[in-house]
Amino acid sequence: MNSITKNNKQLIPSKIICVGRNYVDHIKELNNETPTEPVIFMKPTSSVSDELRFNSKDAIHYEGEMCFMIQTGKLVAVGFGLDLTKREIQNKLKSKGLPWERAKAFDGSAVFSAFVEFECINDLRLELFINNKLIQSGGYDLMLYKPDEVYKEISSFMTLEDGDVIMTGTPKGVGKFNIGDVFLGKIFSKDKLLIEHTWTVK
Repeated sequence: MNSITKNNKQLIPSKIICVGRNYVDHIKELNNETPTEPVIFMKPTSSVSDELRFNSKDAIHYEGEMCFMIQTGKLVAVGFGLDLTKREIQNKLKSKGLPWERAKAFDGSAVFSAFVEFECINDLRLELFINNKLIQSGGYDLMLYKPDEVYKEISSFMTLEDGDVIMTGTPKGVGKFNIGDVFLGKIFSKDKLLIEHTWTVK
């Protein structure tokens, strides 16, 4: 399924725009350089899924992220997303200075919860639990480039359409997963739970 959901209405985004290296601790985790401007890459609509699938052929890592839906030129709703990454392939591509699409844009590599409206973007944060253990946490205050800054930067060279999604990067704690693992992603506004979603790896 290549659609996303807001208010029980399904939408098909024209594109998924992603931000890499947006949390300092994650940058250190992967021994990357800190960027001087947002690192932008894209996923096609064919990458969108509501299922989390294991692939024994490639070393796939999860990356939990706050994701924003665009409508009428604004960030109107937030959801929990998993940016799946073929890490070994990505490392090889990076070492050669090549694009990341083989590692980032494959089918099923953008896994989303439903999207919900929010009031104050500054108060948003995420938590990711795997098998009942807190693995990732982070939010607006830890981002190098805030969602509104990212939206402005992307809009400077690309038209953003209703239903498009911006994935704003992942905090530290990324890693591999296995069949049967249970993922629970949560988005909070301060201490208020806005949305949660559970995936069991197939």
